[in-house]
Amino acid sequence: MRILTALLALGASASVSASAAAAGADAVRLGNLKFAHYGAVSYMQEIGREHGLDVQERVFAKGVDLIPALVAGEIDIAASSSDAAIAARVAGAPIYVVAGFAKGGARIVVKDGIKSLAELRGKKVGVARGGAQELLLLAELAKAGLSWSDRPGKDVLILYLAYADLNQALASGNIDAMCQSEPQSAQAIARGFGKELMKPYDTPLGEPVRALVMTEKLYKGKPDVARRVLEAFVDATRRFETDPALASRWVREKMFKGQLSETDYKDAMSNAPLTTDITVAHIQTTADLMVKYGVGRLPKAPDAREFVKLDLLEKAKSALPVTKAKR
Repeated sequence: MRILTALLALGASASVSASAAAAGADAVRLGNLKFAHYGAVSYMQEIGREHGLDVQERVFAKGVDLIPALVAGEIDIAASSSDAAIAARVAGAPIYVVAGFAKGGARIVVKDGIKSLAELRGKKVGVARGGAQELLLLAELAKAGLSWSDRPGKDVLILYLAYADLNQALASGNIDAMCQSEPQSAQAIARGFGKELMKPYDTPLGEPVRALVMTEKLYKGKPDVARRVLEAFVDATRRFETDPALASRWVREKMFKGQLSETDYKDAMSNAPLTTDITVAHIQTTADLMVKYGVGRLPKAPDAREFVKLDLLEKAKSALPVTKAKR
C-alpha cells in the first residue's frame, strides 16, 4: 500500500512538473501553409520547448488567407510568400519580415506538346491568386510579350484556382498549363499528366524567397520571446539541412499524413532549397513588381526598409553553432 501510494505521489509530482514546464513556455501562434518547403517552419512546434516556447501551429489554405488573421492579431508569426507579407503590410497588418525560409518552389507545368511560353497564346493557364506563383507567372508572360486577363480577350486566359484544384484541372484538360507550387508541381510531373516547361526564375524577381513574418506586437512588446522564436527557427532549419531524413519524415508523415512519397518530396525540395536569409532589396523588388502587374491590387509599393527587420535573425545565426550534414 505504501509503495502504491508512493508511486501515485511520484506520478502526481511528475504530472505537476510537466504542467509547470508547459506553463513556463511562452505561447506563440504560428500561421503556416501545407507545402513541402514550409516544413522547417512547421518543425518549430516540435523543438519549441527547447527554446522555452509553446509553438501552436494553424494551417491555412493559401497565403492570402493569412492576412486577415495577421490584421486581427490571431497569429504571432507566419510563413508566407513575400507577396502575401507585402500585401498584409499594405492592408494594415502591423508585421515585420524577420527572415526568409525557402527559395524557388514553383514551376510552370504544361500539357504535352507545349514547348515554349509563346505557345501559351490562346491557352488557359491556372494559378493560385496572391502567392509567389501568380507574380512569377505574370512576370514570365510579360517577358514573353503576352497579355493576360481572367476574362476572354487577351492572349492568355488566367483561371484562378486553389492549389489543391490546379493539378486536377490540368489532368482533366480544363487548363493547358499552370504555375504551381511544390510538391504539387513535382507530383503532376511524376504522374505523367504534366511536363515542366520551366522554373520561372529568369525575370527581375529572380528566385522568390518565402518570408517569415512577425507581428510588431511580439517584436517590440516581447523582445526576449521574439529572440527565442528566431533561434528556434534557425535551429529547426539547420536540423532539416543537416538531417535530410528527419526533414523528409516530418514533411511526409506529419504535414502530409503519408500522402507524399519520398520521391515526390525529394523532387519538390530539389526546386525549393531551405534558407534563413532574405534581403530588403528582394522584398522591394517583389513589391514593385506587384504594383506593376496588379498583384494584390496595391495602391503603391511600400518601402521595404520600414518593415524588413533582420537584426534578430543575425543574432540567432551567430548564437547557434553550425553542424555538418549527415551522410
